[in-house]
Amino acid sequence: MMKNFTILFLGLAIISCKQPTNSETGETTTDTLRYKQEVHLKNVRQLTWGGNNAEAYWSFDGKSLVFQSDYSEWGVACDQIFTLDVNNPSTGTRPNMVSIGLGRTTCAYFLPGDSLIVYGSTHLADSLCPPVPPRTDKYVWPIYEGYDIFVADLEGNIIDQLTSEEGYDAEATVSPNGDRIIFTSTRSGDLELYTMNLDGSDVVQLTDELGYDGGAFFSPDGSKIVWRASRPQTEEEINEYKELLAQGLVQPTKMELYVANADGSDARKITSLGNANWAPFFTPDGQKILFSSNHASKRGFPFNLFMVNLDGTGLEQVTFDDTFDSFPMFSPDGKYLVWASNRNNGGTRDTNLFVAEWVD
Repeated sequence: MMKNFTILFLGLAIISCKQPTNSETGETTTDTLRYKQEVHLKNVRQLTWGGNNAEAYWSFDGKSLVFQSDYSEWGVACDQIFTLDVNNPSTGTRPNMVSIGLGRTTCAYFLPGDSLIVYGSTHLADSLCPPVPPRTDKYVWPIYEGYDIFVADLEGNIIDQLTSEEGYDAEATVSPNGDRIIFTSTRSGDLELYTMNLDGSDVVQLTDELGYDGGAFFSPDGSKIVWRASRPQTEEEINEYKELLAQGLVQPTKMELYVANADGSDARKITSLGNANWAPFFTPDGQKILFSSNHASKRGFPFNLFMVNLDGTGLEQVTFDDTFDSFPMFSPDGKYLVWASNRNNGGTRDTNLFVAEWVD
């Protein structure tokens, strides 16, 4: 769920800082987009140039990405869904838009066969972009009640609607086994995780603790899930969480990571780092979690990618940007990593997509 993640916790100032390179052509021929400390990355390539581009997820065949963008030069007023060829990204024209251009969209994912995608959209509630919450002293994400989950083909035609419950239904991702979708919903009155079949049937609730459960992904073998969660503890925190949720808002500044079996059993917290730990994804061997965190940041930024064992040990920093790195996802063969970053943006707020070879 993007919700202007591209300026996540940076929203009060434009951050101008040193970047690895600044290519005017958008073509990178050497590994100049990688910081020297980033030993797990090799041959970094930039895939987009302008706007806020994030949540890029691989097709099952590893050739394409589906992502969301609000880039105004592509003729959109808020986040819409696009696909691109990883090996032939177009720097001069708009990539293929697969959402219908109405409402706001989020969290697209390929279905098995790569001819269909699932994504969240508010277009049935309102054809216009929903309003962004006004800025206050608290950073909040909107939880738009109009979100439902849809299936579309690569020409942008909606094929099916998978959810129709009142409230928020979004953040859908698909098991590598191609049999289940996991998503977040407020149908219980709280933000909880659910799974369903690819046709929307057999909905099963996985979590039931108070707090925001979202951004879930399956392990490579489909046996486990990982997600981000907030867990208000004090009476003040609980009241604040409930009051914000009643307004369709959530405060994402305190989140930790959890792992469970795919049916929700044996759920356990694997980080206790503080601040915001989110956008988790399993490493190709299923033994570690790659995620974004600002736990070491006193000002709310930077966010960088970190890696941790499933038992919470062995924390390792992976990226070393000065502003923002997040939304990591490994290709199906485990050879490549795609993520969103503020690097190489010339000091603007633009967040772009990058891909690199993964080095163990």
